[in-house]
Amino acid sequence: MHDRDVNPQIQHGPWIDVHAHPGACFVHGLAAEDPMRRLFAAGERDERALLRAGEVTVSAYASVADAPVIGLRDNGIATVRDFEPGEALATNTAQVEAIRDLAHAASLDLVLHPDDIERLHSSSARGMWLTCEGGDFVERDTSRVAAAHARGVRSITLVHYRVNDLGDIQTEEPRYHGLTGAGREVIAEMNRLGMVIDLAHATMATTVAAAEASRAPIMVSHSHLASAGADHPRLLSPDHACTVAATGGVIGAWPSGIVAASLADFADEIARLVDLIGIEHVALGTDLDANYRPVLTEHSQLPALAALLRARGFGAGDVDAVLGGNFLRMWRAVVAVAN
Repeated sequence: MHDRDVNPQIQHGPWIDVHAHPGACFVHGLAAEDPMRRLFAAGERDERALLRAGEVTVSAYASVADAPVIGLRDNGIATVRDFEPGEALATNTAQVEAIRDLAHAASLDLVLHPDDIERLHSSSARGMWLTCEGGDFVERDTSRVAAAHARGVRSITLVHYRVNDLGDIQTEEPRYHGLTGAGREVIAEMNRLGMVIDLAHATMATTVAAAEASRAPIMVSHSHLASAGADHPRLLSPDHACTVAATGGVIGAWPSGIVAASLADFADEIARLVDLIGIEHVALGTDLDANYRPVLTEHSQLPALAALLRARGFGAGDVDAVLGGNFLRMWRAVVAVAN
């Protein structure tokens, strides 16, 4: 029996963080001597407490597929070595299993279907949405997508900071000029399984091709609009953002220091994104515990963010849509097209 944290004062719909690494969850599956484990050691916190104060029903817990082979360089995070044979699959499997162990230890339900979110919210329980940031572990073997799904993974971010077999990334020069044939095969398999396709870190060309290849809506789980004051490879042009929205998908607003210096700035950025692509296409992707100079560092800040959005003219329904409802609608659409 899982713990229940009943709070009769909660008057909103389910709040969902579509991309996060709570407690630096991915490091639990890395070798003790791995540099990424040392880098994110400060993020290892009590899993049981992470969702409670923020009234969050479900948070993503993301593995990082390329964690062993990326590191900090002068120009940011980049690949520092290649995988050893068998390492990509073994590392991602270890991370996923470690995150599943965290869910059990912290009494978090593993969310496998959109209906699970509604059930958790109605009982004031908390859930984990298991995702993989980077499809490096697939290595052109699409049977590994189904194997990940069988372990509870419900979304894969196709690319991260290493150029893998699936497509180009925003932070490196193009190698394929878009999505690869292997990337299309992975998308077809994810459509079949009802998995959410995440194009965070992907170039616009890769995203456009993915939108054309997918039978279901796509997502960019954590990014924001570029502007004159914030121009970074990880940000989106208006056309890039509109490509995602046109599929019926969502963009997870990203509280990174790249675009905001305060929580109020972040609320302004959410409003700017809503003005461009429409209220129904904006979600929340905090990148918690692996973000760059974040202005939102705890789920306990979400009620304050909700208040800031209301002060900017968002109705209660609009706030609920951004903080959870839009993602839930999109995931239902993804599941509906599964074979």
